[in-house]
Amino acid sequence: MKIINCNIWAVTMTLSEPYAIAYETVSKTTNVFIRVETSKGIVGFGCAAPDLQVTGETPESVKEDFNRVILPALMGSDPLRRALLMEKMQTSLTGKPSALALVDMALFDILGKVSGLPLYRILGGFRTRMKTSITISILPVPDTVKKALTFVEKGFQAIKIKGGIDVEKDIERILSVRAAVGDKIALRFDANQGYSEDEIFHFVRATRSANLELIEQPTPRKKEKLLGRVTRQVHLPIMADESLMDLRDAFRLARKNLIDMVNIKLMKVGGIDQALKINAVARAAGLDVMVGCMDEAALSIAAGLHFALSCPNVAYADLDGHFDLLDDPTEGAVILKKGVLHPTEKPGLGFDLPF
Repeated sequence: MKIINCNIWAVTMTLSEPYAIAYETVSKTTNVFIRVETSKGIVGFGCAAPDLQVTGETPESVKEDFNRVILPALMGSDPLRRALLMEKMQTSLTGKPSALALVDMALFDILGKVSGLPLYRILGGFRTRMKTSITISILPVPDTVKKALTFVEKGFQAIKIKGGIDVEKDIERILSVRAAVGDKIALRFDANQGYSEDEIFHFVRATRSANLELIEQPTPRKKEKLLGRVTRQVHLPIMADESLMDLRDAFRLARKNLIDMVNIKLMKVGGIDQALKINAVARAAGLDVMVGCMDEAALSIAAGLHFALSCPNVAYADLDGHFDLLDDPTEGAVILKKGVLHPTEKPGLGFDLPF
């Protein structure tokens, strides 16, 4: 079996409601999709969600990388020699993680379709579904509480609240949401690098009664020693997000005991293959893992879900990046039931784009 055709296209999707985090406000996103056709008639699909702030990429740069590196590497190749193909592209696409993820997904999709099995079963099949959190961006306190109650009514059991701009307002949001939703809903907090040392310790003390489940990336990614001090001195699990971009970051964070948890996003690390390697480092170091996402179409969310379902130590999921996307061409690639994500159970990633 050989790859006989390969093409990409970009889709801009508007968010049903813009959101704000510590360093930007987002109202739309552009994902890049790939279609890889084989001589046996099997077609694999993948998705990139480039983000200049996070991955250092744009849709235009992904297209350039496709023409320059990806297309020449794939055409005429055996798609089942995934490791060889990805290794060939790795050096040329250093610092281009979403472009790598694009190809990685499509090749894994082909593997699943050749096998006739959903990808998560091939990768290990540890579980068949997973609870996801849903995120509330930085909003006034009453709006935050209203959204939290709406999400609980829809069946979500975990809520992630964004902050990092105004610590006093963040404290008020957390305490108000906890009072509104009760004790059974898991609350997570993400400062998106926004806090100083004094602010994070103040936040932790002031919100202790809210019983937060975890705190994500409280301090700037370049201040690793500060992140380590926070991790050692607070009672809550501290998770690295922006500080974790690749396998080397995972090894360094684990070796220096700088965090309790890591957030693995396929777009940041370069796809499922790299996610599995980072997950192995985390497991060896005794670190819990969350699978996260950015503003990604449902096909990309499906890839993250298949990864999470396959691994015993991926204890948390934050796979809500597709919920607010309008005109997502891959809507239906994952199934949501009362805050729990399920795969479609179809072969590969479980979804074929019409073409």
